[in-house]
Amino acid sequence: MTNLMLDAEALYGELRAGVARLMTPKTVLVGIWSGGAWLAERLAADLKTDQFGTISSTLHRDDFGERGLGGVEAKTRLPFEIDGAHVLLVDDVLYTGRTIRAVLNELFDYGRPASVELAVLVDRGGRELPIQPAYAAARLVLPSVQRLSLARSHDGRFTFAIEGAH
Repeated sequence: MTNLMLDAEALYGELRAGVARLMTPKTVLVGIWSGGAWLAERLAADLKTDQFGTISSTLHRDDFGERGLGGVEAKTRLPFEIDGAHVLLVDDVLYTGRTIRAVLNELFDYGRPASVELAVLVDRGGRELPIQPAYAAARLVLPSVQRLSLARSHDGRFTFAIEGAH
């Protein structure tokens, strides 16, 4: 694992400003497990909203047979009505779009939102599906053999690491 010279805390500040512009009184934040859930939790506190939840892509992934159920913690928790809601999905890294597709399927299992937007900390390109964020704090390109991972320290601060071939 290599440390990436990308300041996750500074990018979080950019994300917070971008999300604040996208929020309305009817918006609910939904963080995608796990990095997006961490971001949504902190955004909810910083933006002073209690309308946030978490969502897992596990059951709707197209690679479910390979990955399995994953961690016990990776679960969907939506403590509000989805029907008619304006949902702002939050994720750490957007890559192929397949996780977002799976999350949308999971979200619609809970109801039919009025709208769904996506805000991400980093858009790394490489899309395989027609999915684009309404807001990305940063855009960068990495080789497909590398994985950009968000980590959260015990005090809640964010950092990035690159995993894979260099």
